[in-house]
Amino acid sequence: MKTMINFKKTVVAAMSFLMIGVSCNDEFLEVLPTGSLADAQVGTKDGIEGLLIGTYAALNGVFGNRFEGPNHWVTGSIMGGEANKGTDAGDYSTINPIQRYEADPTIGDFNSLWNGRFEGVSRANKVLAALAVATDVSAADAARIAGEARLLRGHFYFDLKKHFNSIPLFDETVLPADIPSIPNTPDVWGFIEADFQFAYDNLPAENGPGRVNKWAAGAYLAKAYLYQQKFGPAKDLFTTVIEQGVTSNGLPYDLLDDYAQIYNAENDNHAEAVMDVESANNTGSTANANYFDDLNYPYNTGPDGPGNCCGFFQPSMELANSFRTGADGLPLLDGSYNDPANEVDNIYRHVFTNDNDESTFVEDPDPLDPRIDHSIGRKGIPYLDWIEHPGSAWIRSFPYAGPYSPKKYIYYRSQENSFTDGSSWTRGYATMNYTIIRFADVLLMAAEAEVEAGSLDKALEYVNRVRARAANSEFWVQEYDGSGPAANYVISEYTSFPNQDFARRAVRFERKLELSGEGHRFFDLVRWGVAAEELNAYLDYESQYLVTKFGGASFTAGKNEYYPIPQTQIDIQGSDVLSQNPGY
Repeated sequence: MKTMINFKKTVVAAMSFLMIGVSCNDEFLEVLPTGSLADAQVGTKDGIEGLLIGTYAALNGVFGNRFEGPNHWVTGSIMGGEANKGTDAGDYSTINPIQRYEADPTIGDFNSLWNGRFEGVSRANKVLAALAVATDVSAADAARIAGEARLLRGHFYFDLKKHFNSIPLFDETVLPADIPSIPNTPDVWGFIEADFQFAYDNLPAENGPGRVNKWAAGAYLAKAYLYQQKFGPAKDLFTTVIEQGVTSNGLPYDLLDDYAQIYNAENDNHAEAVMDVESANNTGSTANANYFDDLNYPYNTGPDGPGNCCGFFQPSMELANSFRTGADGLPLLDGSYNDPANEVDNIYRHVFTNDNDESTFVEDPDPLDPRIDHSIGRKGIPYLDWIEHPGSAWIRSFPYAGPYSPKKYIYYRSQENSFTDGSSWTRGYATMNYTIIRFADVLLMAAEAEVEAGSLDKALEYVNRVRARAANSEFWVQEYDGSGPAANYVISEYTSFPNQDFARRAVRFERKLELSGEGHRFFDLVRWGVAAEELNAYLDYESQYLVTKFGGASFTAGKNEYYPIPQTQIDIQGSDVLSQNPGY
């Protein structure tokens, strides 16, 4: 069992405590709506802390829809070309048009994402409204609580902004009855910045594991600057966070020596966790575990693999090829990793004919970045402490989704029933924390800001710091028999960034390699203004093998950069209040 503070686990008890206190007089006739709390109940420090816990609980979703999860495995990774939906065409078929960039406003998953994030906003607003009238909260506690609530609210709005662009905006002073008349607007960055700035100015550096702190606020504020191309302020603030930042439990920010330990539940609340979502098991509800990932395991593994379901979220062939390196150990920034003129342009070394016929398979002998086998389950390579990935036996449909399995945020055989919650329909409820922002992400965002500000040497330092960790051969994936590394891993640091264009490509590609499968890719491509170019090239490549899925699919510039405003919300509030995004 985990020992860290877990807000999801304690929220039910806290809210139940707040509900106590019914007097025996005629006031019992004045019944509050279900789920409501009287002002007196939330006007105390304990009551407000309970509301704050409920706001933390919204970080990984409220209504149980997988699109609400903080990892954005569909909207960030699949849509960013680094993964395919996986399984087969008939399973969770509403994702099929989404991954073809043919999303429809009536798809219910978008409405669930919208509802879940605005529920988080609402909960944060309730904390702030209660705090404004509280009588027993010290000034120090009030500043801390408000800082936590505003950082969480800023996160929910940031998430809405990067998905939908144009959203309704309201704070704790707006009456609930007035919210349905608030129109959507793309002009929300100033509000988000103000929330993050307040949190940065008012939160302590050490705030206890599981809670946000000053440095998480600083990293998120710098990220907001980066999204707006405010490279100077982003660079300065990232520098401060890198040099002075600590985790909420007081560890100086640093890269872990072992890349795999980022995704190990036994190592939660580590030095690389800038902001994460806590998880717990055996609490009476799998919603407290990583329910949003319950489909994202190799298919039909039986006792020899994790989850025993369901074959979703299969890394793309284009992503796998991206881990190729040259003999110098550097990435192939020219895109030649997909060049059919190579001896074999597909790392799997398998022609996708005759369904699951693997008779042509041979393990790839060419140089690879070692992070590939911490990120992608590949045939013949040890899959954590389970078995060597068997290939087709763990894949539902090669022709539909390709040959690979997800490997990040997967639990180990040794952790079954101790760091998993097996109380529901699948064993696949893992309980490692999901990291919304981690230190390698901060270093690479800082490198990006340095490049755009013209500081190429500093950008080189940050990128090489990330690559040096990956190059530590002590932590490469090893063969089970102890005979050495599981593949031909060749990686080195850059000797220089000769010009800004090269540096820009190197930093962006490093984000692709380092953060693959963590939900960032689509949003990176959009903010860089290259989504149409990159994703249409991805579709062209992947459709050579997965024609049943991607034949005829395309990314439409000016439309697909953002998701449609849910039609359900337009129907509720009226088209005179909410306007649909262009192209839908």
